[in-house]
Amino acid sequence: MLILFNSLKREKQSFVPIEPGKVKMYVCGMTVYDYCHLGHARVMVVFDAVYRWLKTSGFSVTYVRNITDIDDKIIRRAAENGESITALTDRFIAAMHADAEALGVLPPDFEPRATEYVPQMLELIGKLEQNGLAYQSTADGDVNYSVRKFVNYGKLSGKSLDDLRAGERVEVADGKQDPLDFVLWKRAKPGEPAWPSPWGDGRPGWHIECSAMSSHLLGKHFDIHGGGQDLQFPHHENEIAQSEGAHGETFVNYWMHNGFIRVDEEKMSKSLGNFFTIRDVLKQYDAEVVRFFILRAHYRSPLNYSDAHLEDARASLDTLYFALRDVPPTPESGDIDWEIPAAARFKAAMDDDFDTHNAIAVLFKIATEAKKTRDSKRSGLLRALANVLGLLERSPEAYLQSRVVRKKPEPDHVKAEANAPIIIEAAGTVRVEFSVEKIERLIAERAEAKKTRDFAKADQVRDELKAAGVILEDSAQGTTWRRG
Repeated sequence: MLILFNSLKREKQSFVPIEPGKVKMYVCGMTVYDYCHLGHARVMVVFDAVYRWLKTSGFSVTYVRNITDIDDKIIRRAAENGESITALTDRFIAAMHADAEALGVLPPDFEPRATEYVPQMLELIGKLEQNGLAYQSTADGDVNYSVRKFVNYGKLSGKSLDDLRAGERVEVADGKQDPLDFVLWKRAKPGEPAWPSPWGDGRPGWHIECSAMSSHLLGKHFDIHGGGQDLQFPHHENEIAQSEGAHGETFVNYWMHNGFIRVDEEKMSKSLGNFFTIRDVLKQYDAEVVRFFILRAHYRSPLNYSDAHLEDARASLDTLYFALRDVPPTPESGDIDWEIPAAARFKAAMDDDFDTHNAIAVLFKIATEAKKTRDSKRSGLLRALANVLGLLERSPEAYLQSRVVRKKPEPDHVKAEANAPIIIEAAGTVRVEFSVEKIERLIAERAEAKKTRDFAKADQVRDELKAAGVILEDSAQGTTWRRG
């Protein structure tokens, strides 16, 4: 049976869906005013693994991940850029999709945009007002949620009202009756985008978006709600207050939160200036290495980012691909026999709160056994189980020959015939990267030199390729190569 850690109860619990065999899951997505960073990557990859495992376990899953496309930061950034909000958000949504695809993240079943659900938000705010939980400020015209009138406020964060303080994105304004009250509807300011409402032209607050979109697409009561640990308070706490305050029933049964990304043991954040965009990281590392780096840690643990950790992840992923290269899997039907001991251990790990850390440890044991015994069935199981996590989906050659390296523009003194960029190694040395065509031509020249017993020439070619970061491996079947 699947067990997961429920943030609401602060303990692991057996997962029992509301409707047998079906799972409804909502995950808070991105606010699209800039490129996605590694924190966003972790959310996307973690819940992609959850989505994949739920489906592998036989559940019919409806997965919703929203997009916030109206927000103070979006309005400011569009104004700074001199472009429309639609142009800005469309551009960064396209970039987000490209990043997600590169990381092997499956698209959710629904990806609602906040601006498409304003009528549903207005309906929800109206219910809250009818229930005595919302009021319009006479000072600024905003509609606020009256936090102290919701008796269960704080049950997700585990704090009392007196302990809580207004959190990120909660503006403490003169028009609020209590500093903890939060905005449901913002009265429009001159020049801002606005929608008509019973409380005047304006736009939705951030928290109301997710309550409206999730209830519209999944119902008033659904199974799993996920997101980053930073959203637990106030965003998810406020979602509970809104949804349960309006509908009078349980909002979500299981809450899941992934841990922070840390840089040198400090939380990654834009305010600290230590954040990295996904596309910047992918300029230096293969996307599957980044996915592997994220999944190698348990989703609830902090994940420390550094070049050293990424290089270690690369070397580890190489090891798994080496096993597939050295012991090619036999063609299989694709179905996994979960009675096989190794498969059973993998399943036990994933059923224990989606423990990808221990599931990946099982993959390494299978890889070691496959290489030791030359057992193609083991290597086939290795690939099948890894595929469940979105790993080892390429051929070993495609992966090992597509090393991502640090690049800078080619200086004038480099000969044009080299037709290759300059590569900057971690140690600061410089070399030229060869194209695939040039590598294969040099390998052919080396093979011809060996035939004519010109071993000096053959060694020269090997050294030339090695200097360009290309490693040759000779066997009875011929010569293969990979990026170093």
